[in-house]
Amino acid sequence: MLTSLALMFLLGMLLGGLFQKIGLPALLGMLITGILLGPYVGNLLDGSMLAISADLRQLALIIILTRAGLALDVSDLKKVGRPAVLMCFVPASVEIIGVMLLAPRLLGVSLLEAAVMGAVLAAVSPAVVVPKMLHLMEEGYGTEKSIPQMIMAGASVDDVFVIVIFTAAVGLAQGASINAASALQIPLSIVSGIAAGVLGGMGLGVFFAKVHLRDSAKVLILLSSSFLLVALERVSVVPFSGLLAVMSMSAALQKKRPMVAKRLSVKYAKLWVGAELWLFVLVGATVDLQYAVRAGAMAVLLIFLVMGFRMAGVWLCLLGTALTVRERLFCMVAYMPKATVQAAIGSIPLGLGLGCGDMVLTVAVLAILITAPLGALGIEGTYQRWLV
Repeated sequence: MLTSLALMFLLGMLLGGLFQKIGLPALLGMLITGILLGPYVGNLLDGSMLAISADLRQLALIIILTRAGLALDVSDLKKVGRPAVLMCFVPASVEIIGVMLLAPRLLGVSLLEAAVMGAVLAAVSPAVVVPKMLHLMEEGYGTEKSIPQMIMAGASVDDVFVIVIFTAAVGLAQGASINAASALQIPLSIVSGIAAGVLGGMGLGVFFAKVHLRDSAKVLILLSSSFLLVALERVSVVPFSGLLAVMSMSAALQKKRPMVAKRLSVKYAKLWVGAELWLFVLVGATVDLQYAVRAGAMAVLLIFLVMGFRMAGVWLCLLGTALTVRERLFCMVAYMPKATVQAAIGSIPLGLGLGCGDMVLTVAVLAILITAPLGALGIEGTYQRWLV
């Protein structure tokens, strides 16, 4: 495993740096590193590393979502209001509808199989979007209208919404039925996740005020608390979003102890340097290029067409706001990248033996390869000109 870690970090930093030099996102170099080292090309990663790949990717997500919460001022979200709420589910819903309309015609799948595919495709990647929005906040772009905060929060809740929809769609494809309880899973997951996170964050704020600890120790406590919240999702009787709880906890801590949150955010920024590398390298390692080659032009066309549906959904969310046309276009571009969720759930339909499993995985792989670099490049290339 040590050799695998060394190869991941060294080659990932090298290719990431080279891509940055030519004006492309570093994550593209990291994804390519994963593809080259992964089991489908070089097969240079230790099997034990791949066995815990999902846990390592989740750890990286916890780090970036905690950092996002530490930088998120809830009062900024209140200023945005309605669009911030709509961004949590409208773009994903419109994209799923787009896949259900187009996939049967382009790929020959059934309507239900298209719903499963749409649920896999519809999640935006917080691992791509959140670091970019934090960078914008640090530089002061779009903060006057709370644009980065709105996108950051929306991207986090978007994943919860999509994963619940995916679970329901897969259940239907296996012959299950939808009832009132399953329909309540989405709001319950969101409300319980936020409530648990806020309680945890307020508790930590009180604890840190009464007990003097070094910031490094506070990071360990916050990180451990985040792990427990994510673990609670697996055993909770009530539908519960662990990752949303993690972000809510750090946001509540920011509200309770802003100076502590500011210092911890600096610590987490340093943790993200390594976490970003292993996240995107391991996402790349899940990519089987044979699926991408086998997909053909129709799958690529589907991804670009439903990207248009998603952008239309973002535009709908922003109707009636004070945002300029360029600012709205930026939001549309920023909601484009897909990576982590697709890597996590793209292979599930195939593993369950669904007839559409092979095609769903193929489209998920292509979505990562196309939208992650395209979205990251779009954000980097437009924010200085489209935001103030």
